[in-house]
Amino acid sequence: MTAVAAARGGTAASGPAWHDDPYAAALRAGRGPLFLRRADGWLLPLEVERWCADADGADGSVLARCRGAVLDIGCGPGRLVAALAERGHRALGVDVSPAAVKRTVRRGGTALCRSVFDPLPGERRWDTALLVDGNIGIGGDPVALLRRTARLLAPGGRLVVETAGVEVDERCEVRLDDGRGGLGTPFPWARVGPAALRRHAGRAGWAVTGGWTAAGRCFAELALRPQESRVPGVPGSRPSDGG
Repeated sequence: MTAVAAARGGTAASGPAWHDDPYAAALRAGRGPLFLRRADGWLLPLEVERWCADADGADGSVLARCRGAVLDIGCGPGRLVAALAERGHRALGVDVSPAAVKRTVRRGGTALCRSVFDPLPGERRWDTALLVDGNIGIGGDPVALLRRTARLLAPGGRLVVETAGVEVDERCEVRLDDGRGGLGTPFPWARVGPAALRRHAGRAGWAVTGGWTAAGRCFAELALRPQESRVPGVPGSRPSDGG
């Protein structure tokens, strides 16, 4: 997804604010402008056109690291879910935005309108999870998000995270801004750079095993520490269709 719908976190995936907010309108149009606005007026431009397009070369560097069954957390309009399905992966996107889920399904992907903090199909059985397009910001608490993600993966699972391109570690309240006076409901959000990700990952039981840049975007691959990946009585099988 995007740094947006995922950042909302929480469990109110079907609340009215997410049906008619500026993000939903931008996805329906397939274009911006769209920004995250902090209370002090700072704006972060959001790349709606890229999210609505097919997976690009930088996305390909993420797809190449995916193995087995893949969970795309905050899938947005579904470019990665669709690309994974084309490559033969079992892939599921989750997003709190109904507009994002509809767009994902329309392009041939599978997605649920649900928060990552809600019960999800195949918990403890996903081989790879993705937090791209700023989705490490979901819920405004990176450590809580990383701990939740750890409970979704099978033993030996991997997580790919896209970080900010600068060294930042910020938690704040933001709103979506369509640049024309339309504002969404406030929600908690975080921005995390590479060094901050290492700190948060360590607190949540993860180790950063690699990092790379592609087309100006920054990524890291994480693995659970051995003691964190031992889940008694839970097989490391692939998720079933029914969850």
